Amino acid sequence: MRPAIISVSPPAGVDGGEVIITCRDLDTSRFGRFRVLFGNVAGRIVGASPHRVTVAVPGEAGREPQPVPLVIEVNGERSPSVPFLVGRLIATELHPVTNPAYDVESGYIYVTYSGSRGQKVPCSIYRISPLGEKSEFLHDIMNATAIAFDREGTMFVTSRYDGTVYRISPFKEAEPFARDLGIATGLAFDREGRMFVGDRSGTIFAVNEIGEATPFAELEPSVSAYHLAFGPDGHLYVTGPTASSNESIYRISPDGEVGFFFTGLG
Repeated sequence: MRPAIISVSPPAGVDGGEVIITCRDLDTSRFGRFRVLFGNVAGRIVGASPHRVTVAVPGEAGREPQPVPLVIEVNGERSPSVPFLVGRLIATELHPVTNPAYDVESGYIYVTYSGSRGQKVPCSIYRISPLGEKSEFLHDIMNATAIAFDREGTMFVTSRYDGTVYRISPFKEAEPFARDLGIATGLAFDREGRMFVGDRSGTIFAVNEIGEATPFAELEPSVSAYHLAFGPDGHLYVTGPTASSNESIYRISPDGEVGFFFTGLG
């Protein structure tokens, strides 16, 4: 019987990421003739049952910037396809501790080479052009960690080495904007333009327009970094790896009330 795909979660992934496919009419008894194809590239099967398949995304399938057809093939018979978006590799030899930042005006992506704590690296921040060309951008920040742009397009960068947020001038000069922020990692701006900085020791700081910081929320400390992003609801969403094997996404209200948005991540 021809297999059928009911759902795919998540609908996008990168090389090595695991995808869960819910399906029906899947015969796994002849495993050697059973494949999951991303376009024309087979993914590595992690686990399978008649109603569920876990498969690793093959990076070779992400060479085009559009979705590829995902199908299950059993004994030469293929399921109807569903679209799946495979992330395309655009740059290597970087060391991003948190997410990169995108400049909407220039189309450039900015990403750090952070280095180990206290390590001085040749280049702190690289930029990647819309054509995928990587070039050096900034050299002066020790352990550059998070990058974000404010509403005026000014770049700000945290340093987990000295607990400082730096403001980057149009001439690529890094000047301290806010200090004494612990092990400063994640960085984000809300819709009003307020800055928020995550000290991985357990504090989220709110920083005003002149660089004065006040504690905004307290979380469980992270072993590496906090990652901050604002949702369309105006709440701040935070992740940060801990020693637990059951990680959570925090949701923090505009008043600093901390709750759980999702729990159960590895």
